[in-house]
Amino acid sequence: MSSGLIFAVFAIAAIALAVFYLFFYRRWRRRRELQRPFPPQWRALLTERVPLYNRLPAHLKTDLEQRVQLFLSEKTFYGCDGFEVDDTVRLTIAGHACLPILARPYSNYDEVRSILVYPSAYQVTEPRHNGMIVDTAHEVRAGEASSMGQVVLSWDDCESGALSPDSHHNVIIHEFAHQLDYLDGSADGAPPLAGAQAQHWQHTMSEAYAHLQQSLRHRQTSWLDPYGATEPAEFFAVLTETFFQQPAHLFDEQPQVYETLCGFYRFNPLDYP
Repeated sequence: MSSGLIFAVFAIAAIALAVFYLFFYRRWRRRRELQRPFPPQWRALLTERVPLYNRLPAHLKTDLEQRVQLFLSEKTFYGCDGFEVDDTVRLTIAGHACLPILARPYSNYDEVRSILVYPSAYQVTEPRHNGMIVDTAHEVRAGEASSMGQVVLSWDDCESGALSPDSHHNVIIHEFAHQLDYLDGSADGAPPLAGAQAQHWQHTMSEAYAHLQQSLRHRQTSWLDPYGATEPAEFFAVLTETFFQQPAHLFDEQPQVYETLCGFYRFNPLDYP
């Protein structure tokens, strides 16, 4: 066999392997992962730590379990400041993180690679620019999301949201809503939509955002956590928390917003009281 033919064979093999890895390997690996039985102890933790899981019909419980199973097989958890990540931590975070994609493609989280967990609220230091002057700002945070595929969470806040299902705050759902917002490359409060759905989203959400800001300016009772009025990205994340945590409240206060979110998430929490 000539050297030219040997080179051609190796080149074709290399191309075939590259094509398999790029287009088929992830799908193959996920199918293989889902062939493994879902551990009973994981199911018990979902029952204890994800209240909505208990209200779902059998087929949606299975869908959530499969997303959790893939999430735990693909995402790396890191404990920060000496915090130890165990199955309770992993299942609590994965269970709530996968609620927004329960009826959406799991691939929406393909870019999420790591979850950093602090024992409680943590402090960050960031540069702050004021014209030619640069100083540092210190902030205490319960969580943050990054377009680079990293989510940071405070475990105290995660647990508070998980164990208080009727509260308006759930930091896990909040930060993973930001990850969905990043799907089109920027966190601007408008996840990737097309055509009439995008136009409807823009009209409905802009009107609701303006209404929230106006009610706060006039010191009226806010129908949403005031943090949602800081910017459109936070508005979307806070709306998502409320959609899953207090769906009846959101439906009563903003039925058009609620229906718009049902369309995006392809899921109606009020179907499972």
